[in-house]
Formats: sequence, C-alpha cells, structure tokens
Amino acid sequence: MGSMRPSDFNVLEYKMQDLSELIESAKREFAEAGQAAALEDAKARYLGKTGRLTMLMKELGKLAPEERRARGQEINRAKAQVEEALNARREALADEALKQKLAAESIDVTLPGRGRSEGGIHPVIRTWMRVEEIFRSIGFDVADGPEIESDWFSFTALNNPPNHPARSMQDTFYVDRNDDEGRPLPLRPHTSPMQVRYARTHQPPIKVIAPGRTYRVDSDATHSPMFHQVEGLWIDENISFTDLKGVYSDFLRCFFETNDLIVRFRPSYFPFTEPSVEVDMMFTSGPRKGRWLEISGAGEVHPNVVRNYGLDPEKYIGFAFGSGLERLTMLRYGIDDLRLFFEGDLRFLKQFN
Repeated sequence: MGSMRPSDFNVLEYKMQDLSELIESAKREFAEAGQAAALEDAKARYLGKTGRLTMLMKELGKLAPEERRARGQEINRAKAQVEEALNARREALADEALKQKLAAESIDVTLPGRGRSEGGIHPVIRTWMRVEEIFRSIGFDVADGPEIESDWFSFTALNNPPNHPARSMQDTFYVDRNDDEGRPLPLRPHTSPMQVRYARTHQPPIKVIAPGRTYRVDSDATHSPMFHQVEGLWIDENISFTDLKGVYSDFLRCFFETNDLIVRFRPSYFPFTEPSVEVDMMFTSGPRKGRWLEISGAGEVHPNVVRNYGLDPEKYIGFAFGSGLERLTMLRYGIDDLRLFFEGDLRFLKQFN
C-alpha cells in the first residue's frame, strides 16, 4: 500500500471494536445533552463535516476496492446506530419540553366554566316582529319586496310628480343602473312601493302591512341613512277615516301595552293621501307624561294612487300609514339616541335579551 502517514494509519486501522466504542461514546454524549443545543453540538462531533464518522467515510477512498466495500458497510452500520440514538434523544427532549409547557399552562379545573354566550334579537327587529304579530291578529297580510326599486313604484305610482324634491340626488340614494325607461334606480325611500305591488296582484278587500329597510340621505343624531319602516294599507268599498283612527289608535295601545295614552290626528300633506294627517301620541302617565310625540304619517289613499293599483277610485277607498320602527322602538324602551341601534355595542344590546 506504500508509505502512510501516522494519521492515515490510525484512521485506516480502525477495528470493529473501535467502531463499537465510538457508537457507545456517541450514545453517552447524546444522553448527557440536556437541551437541544447541546445535542446538536454532540451530533457535530460525530456526524458533522469534521465529525469522527464523517472523517472515516472520507478516508475510505485510500483503501483497495474490496477492503473499501467491507469497511464502508461497517462504518455505515455504525452511522445508522448513531443517527438512531440521535433521533431518539431528540424525541425525548421534545417530549420533555412539551410536558413542561403543558404543566405551565395547566387548566385550573376549580374555575367556573366559560359558557358560550348566545346571540339575541336586535331591539328594532323585536319591534318589527311585534308589529307583525299585532296586525296579523286583525287580519292583515305581511308583504316583502325589493329594496332597489324602480322610479315608477317609488314615486310616480304614489302621485309624486317628476319635479318632486324626493327624487333629488341630494334626498335619495341611487344605484349605478337604469330602469327600462332609462331612469336611475333608487334605493327605496319608503316601503310604500309595496302598497302598489301588492294591490296590483290582489283583489279587494286588501289588508296588508309592509315592514322593511328604507334609505334616505339623512345622517344626524335623530336620522340614519338606513332605517326601518312599516307601511300599512286597507282598501275596500267602504273604508273610512274612522277606520284609520280606530285601527291605528288600537295598534298603539296594544304595542305600548297601555291605555294611558292619547292619540291625535293633525292635518298635514302627503302626495299619496288626501286628506292627510300626522299621527301624534301623548302618554298620560310615566316619565314622558304630557309630551306630544309624532309617531306616523297617514291618510285616505289618493284617487290617483288607487288608479295605479288598477282599481276604480269611484268604487274602492281606503287608508294608508307609514311608521318608523326605530321611533317606535325608542319610545317603547326609553332609548334617547338613534345611533345606539347601529353601533353594535354589546352592553346596549344585552339589555334586550
């Protein structure tokens, strides 16, 4: 084999007994490593770029082919055992670290459980449901319709002329789309279009309410650009203003669960009713005693609107009203700021559930 340096001789003359001692030495150092960093240092001494097993593998090229094969197999078996011991120690350290973490984060079973909180019904929706329940009990249907309406249903069919200010871009929201006549489509400013939609598909007697979301360009402490309204309609051959007064007065007493209130019908003007009134109420007891509160707009349906229902105004007559659900809710629960309905503050909402 020619002359060899002493270092070459020492490496190449490694016996199987020497490999066994190397394996035991590696296992011992791995077992003594108390942390992952120390274990990686020990690994480098055996399997690193200049580790003992790595150096043995590098020197195999100096041996004859037959001897190289035999010695290579011995070294590979030793390497496999060292790697097995290394992985076992890694797992053991990981298990120990996990146990320590779990012990530090242990659950105190003596603490009361944290139950899942349940959702509740928003106060405005409570009012919506209550209004539906009251009117269903006296034979009214409940109708629902689109929130993006046509100009005709929103204004023209309700006797609002083309130059009426309610059609202004500063008063009503519009979407970036036109109807069949080329007019922009508004977000409905009231639920009154459902009067027309429902009446055109039903025969008298017509008794219906239409609760829903509506939109107007209003935003301050007492107005919201999105709000809720309920529209009511009763059309038949002989429905008078007296019926309006009786139905709506009884509704208010039932809604507020008290007879201690006075209802008045004050003359006003709306394009879609004639005569028209503002409906006010006053509590005769409690903290709001003696104060008149505007609660609704109402009146006998205008003959032009009855024609747009597809009915003969000489034969059919009736009344309509529109009430804000937020306003009814504020009066029922004593809420003094409209913005509380839309802020999502759980401290406020939990009071109603």
